[in-house]
Amino acid sequence: QLHVVESGGGLVQPGGSLRLSCAVSEFILNYDAIGWFRQAPGKGREGISCFSSSSGSGTYAESVKGRFTISRDYDKNTVYLQMYNLKPEDTAIYYCAAMELCGYGVDYWGKGTLVNVSS
Repeated sequence: QLHVVESGGGLVQPGGSLRLSCAVSEFILNYDAIGWFRQAPGKGREGISCFSSSSGSGTYAESVKGRFTISRDYDKNTVYLQMYNLKPEDTAIYYCAAMELCGYGVDYWGKGTLVNVSS
């Protein structure tokens, strides 16, 4: 059973916007934190944002701060990552993950969705 499923990736031009979705199962509602990670070609996986249900707010890596916004829709069991002013260096596979708390180890990973920023 897939507990975390990403969608919304695609090809976008530099300066464009894209919204990723992370649908989580009822089981994952037990987890406080849902985070977004990414892995660019030839690089390691990077944590870029995390939403904490207990605080109702998100945290961001410096590389995306001011350009990306994380949010959670509890009615739809979905976490969104709204991305603005995309740059070629944002090209990566984006993964959603569930954790007990932001900054803790990941318990459940999604399979990822590809974002390609190119003209």
